[in-house]
Amino acid sequence: MKGLEGLEFITFNKAGGLNAYKEVRHKLAGRRFDLLLHMHPNMRANLLSLLVKARFTIGYDRARAKDYQWLFTRNKIAAKRNQHVMDQLFGFSEALGITDRQLIWNIPYDDAARTKAEMLCGGESPVVVLSPCANPRFRNFRNWRPGLYASVVDYLITHYGAKVLITGGSSKTEIEFGRIIDANSSCDAVNLVGKTTLKELIAIIDQCDLVICPDSGPAHMATAMNTPAIGLFASTNPDRAGSYNSRQWEVNRYPEATQCFLKKEVAELPWGQRVRTPDAMDIITPDDLCRACDNLLNHLGFGKHT
Repeated sequence: MKGLEGLEFITFNKAGGLNAYKEVRHKLAGRRFDLLLHMHPNMRANLLSLLVKARFTIGYDRARAKDYQWLFTRNKIAAKRNQHVMDQLFGFSEALGITDRQLIWNIPYDDAARTKAEMLCGGESPVVVLSPCANPRFRNFRNWRPGLYASVVDYLITHYGAKVLITGGSSKTEIEFGRIIDANSSCDAVNLVGKTTLKELIAIIDQCDLVICPDSGPAHMATAMNTPAIGLFASTNPDRAGSYNSRQWEVNRYPEATQCFLKKEVAELPWGQRVRTPDAMDIITPDDLCRACDNLLNHLGFGKHT
């Protein structure tokens, strides 16, 4: 978010322990605010909110105020059930009387990032960003198998002449995913794993034609840059966390996963329930993703090669 005008960022290093709270308290010393929007309901954020001196504080309704957040805010957003996370956040603007929804982020990136993106995304063929890895969390299995992605890479390049850019960070898992996709693809993708900054990635997502990823950050970066995304969902519910502007393109096998592994229908489960098994994403097949790619690429005006 660096470079956004009119904003001041005071960062909190959650790995810093007590010293991190002291640093934030020092930066906020002597400052008072009109309003605190307490949008992150967990105990760490609750404790941070005590360091912000504000006339008005707004948090979640009691049902959604996790970790006792309702004790830390004087005002609450309207109680609603089973909302997408984005719609939950709009509850804060609605609490202020703002009902107009404009999805405009204007995330800036510099000329160097723009130039790199233009070099990678130029040409007449579709440019597809494949970001195969989600951020690892305990018992949160959101990644599809890299060997399955390889077959879809071959499909896109063979049938659409697509330029496929594999992206990711520098973690061992992401580098290994990129290596496996490369090794199992008969066609050549461009492996950018560990080779882009976040600013470069947002520029690439801004200028590509579509993004393919699991339930992960690039899906929401695509929303911010108004780029369509195909999200892969089986272990998490896309009705809660899918790419906000691309729900019609996603591969949604979450209902099948809940039936198979939890023995329940989606409506019987708590909102946001995850399917915490490594096999959940295997319900998605390469044909599922290839069909989704066909639908979106045809919508964008790209035809198959004959």
